[in-house]
Amino acid sequence: MDEKEISVLIVDDSALMRNLIGRIIEEEPGLSVAGKAINGNFALQKLSSLKPDIIVLDLEMPEMNGIEFLQARREKGIDIPVIILSSMAKKGAKITMDALSLGASDFILKPSGSISPDIRAVSGQLTEMIKAYGGKYHSQKESEAVEPKAALSPGEPHADALKQDKGPGSGRVMEADRKGEPLAIIAIGISTGGPNALREIFPRLDRDLPLPILVVQHMPPGFTEEFARSLDRICPLEVSEAKDGDIIRPGRILIAPGSFHLEVEKRPLASVVRLSSAEPENGHRPSVDVLFASVARHYGGRAMAVIMTGMGRDGAREIGTINSLGGLTLAQDEQSSVVFGMPKAAIAQGFIQHVVSLDRMAETINRFVRINSP
Repeated sequence: MDEKEISVLIVDDSALMRNLIGRIIEEEPGLSVAGKAINGNFALQKLSSLKPDIIVLDLEMPEMNGIEFLQARREKGIDIPVIILSSMAKKGAKITMDALSLGASDFILKPSGSISPDIRAVSGQLTEMIKAYGGKYHSQKESEAVEPKAALSPGEPHADALKQDKGPGSGRVMEADRKGEPLAIIAIGISTGGPNALREIFPRLDRDLPLPILVVQHMPPGFTEEFARSLDRICPLEVSEAKDGDIIRPGRILIAPGSFHLEVEKRPLASVVRLSSAEPENGHRPSVDVLFASVARHYGGRAMAVIMTGMGRDGAREIGTINSLGGLTLAQDEQSSVVFGMPKAAIAQGFIQHVVSLDRMAETINRFVRINSP
């Protein structure tokens, strides 16, 4: 195996699926199969010898299933990233969210077999996720092998963090950073790497945050409701999957359901959610650009827009509209993004006022809201 290749351990009890996933990986330049295992127990036994950069994991397996493997992985302090291949069933959605809470990096819908008409689309998602998560882990291993990090005393900030704090757009929030209308809404657009990024941000939001939050997370139908429930359990604010006609009110976080655009409709007494099955934008439904465009129309300079980790350019166009109307625009930085696609596109066009690391995002949102509340 080429040392520059990202190596993958495939864990699935189906020989057909192991071979299918193996072919997809071997056909992709820069990827290789480190090994295969029929369940979590065999996978744990192989980790020390194979040293993979990433694990592709089934959830329902005999002897040790995916959830049990993730629990053992956490107990042993193993930090190798894991991508879940899950079915679309309701039960699968709940198990998938449990897997994310146990440290899985992300998930995709499992193809039904080698003759599945969606197999090429799924293979594309799979290889891109492997490159994103496995690539970061592979690079981290290489850099640590060349130059091990010096130990830091408790509470001592890393040099990278100090450097970021000193630069413009670093997420240091001062009152002078924004002078405009009071904020009335927050809109967040996020894709690959989003589930765990939101799991880091939402628990740290202020309990009395006086604004509504609308979120587009690229996610297939059948999963967003359970995803919202899992976030609601750890967030001080109410989190739910958006339903058509839901009232947009302070302290409430609404997440666009899979396969529906999320837009805003202003009424005399309240603003409400409108869900649409219109054509995908930028290849996505829900689309971040659709959300940002609607928020720009109805809130203008009173909106905060946040664009975070994700492939492609979704959201990069319409966050510019919010910026031009005097709204507040934030983007996740490259170092903390799993995929620096959506934020990079928005930053490159000059639409972003503040570039913020993931570990500072909640603090930054909280402080801007406090400074700019009515």
